[in-house]
Amino acid sequence: MSRVGVGCVGCVGCVGCVGCVGCVPCVPCVGCVGCVPCVPCVPCVPCVPSATGAAARKAVRKAVLTAALGGAVMAGAAPARAGGLYVADRGVRPLARAGAFVAGADDPGAIAYNPAGLFDAGTQFLVDGSWVNWSSEYTRQARTQQLDPVTGEPVATYARSFAAVEGSTPVLPIPTLAASLRLSPTWAVGFGVWAPYAALASYPEEVNGEPAPQRYGLYNLDGSLLALVGGGVAYAPTPELRFGAVLSVLTGTFTNQVAFSGCIPERLLCAPEDPDWDGVAELSAGPIVAPTGQLGVQWAPVPAWHLGLSFQLPMWIRAGGTVRARLPSSPVFENARVEGEDVDVAFELPWVLRFGVESRVVENLRVELGVAWEHWGMHDTIRVTPDGVAVRGLPGFPDPFYVPEVTIARNFRDAVSVRAGGEYGFDWLGKRWEARGGVSFETSAIPAAYLSVLTLDTPKVTAALGLGVHLGRFRFDATFARVFGIGVDVTPEEARVTQVNPLRANPPEYPNYVNGGEYSASANVIGLGATYTLEAL
Repeated sequence: MSRVGVGCVGCVGCVGCVGCVGCVPCVPCVGCVGCVPCVPCVPCVPCVPSATGAAARKAVRKAVLTAALGGAVMAGAAPARAGGLYVADRGVRPLARAGAFVAGADDPGAIAYNPAGLFDAGTQFLVDGSWVNWSSEYTRQARTQQLDPVTGEPVATYARSFAAVEGSTPVLPIPTLAASLRLSPTWAVGFGVWAPYAALASYPEEVNGEPAPQRYGLYNLDGSLLALVGGGVAYAPTPELRFGAVLSVLTGTFTNQVAFSGCIPERLLCAPEDPDWDGVAELSAGPIVAPTGQLGVQWAPVPAWHLGLSFQLPMWIRAGGTVRARLPSSPVFENARVEGEDVDVAFELPWVLRFGVESRVVENLRVELGVAWEHWGMHDTIRVTPDGVAVRGLPGFPDPFYVPEVTIARNFRDAVSVRAGGEYGFDWLGKRWEARGGVSFETSAIPAAYLSVLTLDTPKVTAALGLGVHLGRFRFDATFARVFGIGVDVTPEEARVTQVNPLRANPPEYPNYVNGGEYSASANVIGLGATYTLEAL
């Protein structure tokens, strides 16, 4: 008996359907001459030209939304945390100290590190901005399998290296606006708006006239915008002790573009990365409103030594989104329709524990050693639930076919960072100056198997220098930091990020992993800021 598979849609005459692997018996093709019997898989329909159509396209679109939304939100939301997906410590003065700003936090920037420091900030206003000049290089490596056209078993494996691609970021200052107000000898309040130092990466669409090899991970994050907005209080029951608490909200929107594959079924009518079966999804997620908070304490048992401890609460992200798609150019994608386009996404971001010890033994010199622990292990999945998204008129599928919830594996792990930084005050040219410097090392929360251009975070070393000068009630600050990313080589055998292809009844026996290769990234951060003090100097 002649049989064909799902992919045999649109093959009028269906002559020579050798290679129809993995299908259950279906209605024979009209005029199907010489088809080789194949093994069972999902039911398919008679071989009628262009029968799958737009419903397949939109079903692909919906599944791409789930993957792209999870990826986009991670790429944007996670940078609020150290050691996870951000580029550098935030704030001009704290970055100049390499993030060693927990025990010694004493200006409005403390709202992002240790709210207990808002008390010693007194009454101040702070504004600063930094440009994160981030760049990356990715050389993809993959294993290509040749499958037996009848059994579907691999008969040969080939190594393949792709052309290198480079990622970059726009010239976009990342701001801080914060203020503190001393209410009494024991109470102070603070509020602010601050954004994570994240890389809004862009990658090429083509390399040497061919589709870019990283396209299934990311094209760009253009249009994304995230910020934390919050306020808090600080209390000093004794001259040696300060407590602080801040309530804040992570808010914003994300937009990203990513390629997806509409190749259905696997390797029947098309190769897994056939450009004619590629589409592009543009994801817009938001508004995101995720409440969180931070607690902190500072203690100076003696004037020469200060201790600081802060705890950043987790974030529970619950957001919606919509998607637009440029569909594959293959003639298979022409008809049918989809109902609905909205989804809900849910995942968790970790708590962060920071500790620092600052020495003031030498007059005018402050040196802090710090460590941070981020519980990224709690970020194991992203759950994406379509809101009544249904495909209508798609041959071989129920009508309507409701797109189910999708769980995206992340499998992150805890991350640790250590840092040392400080500042030295001196008089020069009739002005008060402060020279700053620091160095830090951070592990990555992303296992190599799940590293991709969408979430490109590797272990890194940051070296920073800064300078501040006091002019009346103003203090002007500048900093430069160099972030040295440690390269990571993900072998094709360990890669576990799969190509998005939703129109499969079951997970493929031989997935197409698309994140193998060599990754490297680095950044220069340039920042300027100013602080104004209302209290008498």
